Amino acid sequence: MDLRARARDWSEIQERMLVPLYEAVYERLDVGGGTRMLSLGCGSGLALLMAASRGAAVTGVDSRSPELLDLARRRLLSGTPEEPGAGGAVSTRARADAPRIVRGTPGDAADPTAPAFTLVTAFEPTGCRADDSEELGDLLARATPLAARGAAVVLAGWGPPERCATTSVLRVAARLTDPTRGPGGWRPALRDDLEEVAQRAGLRPDGSGRVACPFGYADTDSAVRGLLSTGLFDTAVAATDRAQVDKELTEALHPHRRPDGTVWMPNVFRYLVARVP
Repeated sequence: MDLRARARDWSEIQERMLVPLYEAVYERLDVGGGTRMLSLGCGSGLALLMAASRGAAVTGVDSRSPELLDLARRRLLSGTPEEPGAGGAVSTRARADAPRIVRGTPGDAADPTAPAFTLVTAFEPTGCRADDSEELGDLLARATPLAARGAAVVLAGWGPPERCATTSVLRVAARLTDPTRGPGGWRPALRDDLEEVAQRAGLRPDGSGRVACPFGYADTDSAVRGLLSTGLFDTAVAATDRAQVDKELTEALHPHRRPDGTVWMPNVFRYLVARVP
């Protein structure tokens, strides 16, 4: 697997599909100059860039993909030197209010000289994999001690399957997964996924919303590359092979292909706003 190509596909094709979600959350919470934001699983940093453009002081942390973090640094921190973080993590900063990109855990983003975070975001959709709620719970347990009392914590997830045209395409991941390998790479979102994660993390729910996030692609090839970059099909690829997954995805995308060759799938995403007690 070409990890750099996959990271580029995410940042250039797929990530922009969630822009309406980012915008809706930032508008609701009035993100601006007084906001200190910690983004969990920040990836290639588009959500950070949008918050920074509103005046927020932003920190992104991710432990999974150095390739995505490299892209985030290019977006936010061009020309800024890197400093070693705790536990070997790499952070990048120029001044107290400059954007920070940290490779590691939320604890590696701690800065005892800076004020507490007023906003924590986890924009990667929760509830898509059998174990992602547990992973997010662990991240929140590490992140919330860095946040101020009453700080907003935003969790995101897919909306009802019947409201998401992409559901039929994502089912390819479950269908191709070998059951002997354990949980599949995707499962339908459940109504209370976000609330259950917040409850286990000891957070107080403070409202929610739904946002239309259509997935639109220039052609079928772009759609396949974008969807594969999400990681939701990794288990299916391991259970079969890349060629088989590409074939099945292409067939599943056919009903969503327009006469001009573009692919369009309306979707609804949910977000939950919770508060640190």
